[in-house]
Parts: sequence; structure tokens; C-alpha cells
Amino acid sequence: MSYSWKDGLLLKIVNVLVYLFFLGSNLYTVAAPSGVYYHGKETYLTPAPWAFLIWSIVVPLLLLGTIIYQFFEAGHKTIIKGISWRLPLLGVLNAIYVNTWAHGYYIVAPAVTHIYYIVKKHHSSESTADELFIHLPFSLYHGWTTVLVVLTLFEAFGNNAVEEKAGVWTKIFVFLALYLPAATYAFSSPEGDLPASIAITWSLWAIFAHQKSSGFIHWSALVFAIFSLVWVVKGAYGTFSALRRGRISLTDEERPTLHS
Repeated sequence: MSYSWKDGLLLKIVNVLVYLFFLGSNLYTVAAPSGVYYHGKETYLTPAPWAFLIWSIVVPLLLLGTIIYQFFEAGHKTIIKGISWRLPLLGVLNAIYVNTWAHGYYIVAPAVTHIYYIVKKHHSSESTADELFIHLPFSLYHGWTTVLVVLTLFEAFGNNAVEEKAGVWTKIFVFLALYLPAATYAFSSPEGDLPASIAITWSLWAIFAHQKSSGFIHWSALVFAIFSLVWVVKGAYGTFSALRRGRISLTDEERPTLHS
């Protein structure tokens, strides 16, 4: 049976509506009078507010391509049959996260991690469109979500940087929080995960720019930002090499084909 853009139309319409809801919640974080990213709890891992532009502007723009791509046969295969209802669930959870965070409640939702796993492990890019409209937004989003998870943990359980000095344990946890995410994405595959590494690197530079009360944290952030930038170059080189070999993602025999 030949493909029609009307296949899975209900889910496609829901995806469009939830995307608009998702976009509105992210624009709210930028335009809200209360300044969600300016008046939260100050921790020893809090980045400069411009770090959140990757979440409020860049990711929504990339996901717009995903929403459009779902109406094409190639996009339908992964977005509608593979990701399925997890995509609108992600949009709803994102809006809930923004609202609760703005009011001082800290929750973490694993939906984007599950989608990332499906896309990364069960669907090799078959075209440039697959890479741009599926792998790129979800890799970037997952990298940024990793940052949000760590920030949320520090906001929920960490010291208030305005009221308390950074102790030994705080410095140790910050040091680990700066190192582990970037290293994980840099070596997630032979060519690394370039979009996720970019999100991590962006965040590390923002942390370096903002954290000035503790010299140890400030300069540690700079060191890891530089290291992470090297990993971004490594990922770019690996991706370029993969493109020259005629592949973008892993295509070994152990990777199964995505099924509905």
C-alpha cells in the first residue's frame, strides 16, 4: 500500500498542536516578566542566562523541521511509527517542567532520553533530511536535557551560592558534574555525538562565564569547556569522516531496523 500524508493523521495533528504548546512554553521563559532564568535558585553550577537560549530558541526551531518532516514518507517512518506518541508526551512534559521550575519545584522527566535511545540506537540516518530533522534536534535536545538534569539536582539539593560558600563536597560534585556529561557524549560512538557535545560545550562556557565566586569552580569550568570544545572538534571530524565513507550513524549488524 502506497504512503499517503494522511496516514497517522491524528497523531500528526496532535504533534502540531503540542509543538505550538511547546513553543509557547519556551517563549514564555524568554518573555516572562518574572524572568524564569534570572530569578531561580543560585547554585555553584548555575550558568549564565544566555545558556538557556539553546532550549528556548534553537531546539524549538529544529523541532519545527521535525513537525514538517513527519508529513513526508521518510519522516513518517521514524516519527510516526517509531517515536509515535512519545513526541507529544515530550512536549507536554517540557511545558510542565518549565512551569514547575518557574515556581521553584524541581522534577526530571525521562521521555527525551527514551526518544533519544529509539532514534540513536534503532534508526540509522538514511539521508541528510533524516540527520537534520530527526537526529540533530533530538541529539541536541538530549544533550541539553542532560544539563538540565544536573542543574535540577543542584537546585533541589545543592547549596545556595548566595548564602553559603562552596565547601569541599560541593566542589567535588561540581567537578564531576562538569566532567561526566561531556566525556559521555564525546565517546558515545566512534564519531561521538556532535549535536549533544555542542550543547554540553555551550553550557560549560556559560557556567565559566557566570561562576566567579569560587576560583576553583570558575577555572575548572574553563578547563572542561576547552576540553569539551576539543571533543566537539573530534565529533565534527568523526562525522565528516563518516559522511565521506557514506554513512552518518552506526550501521553494524547489531543495530536492528526500526519497527513500529
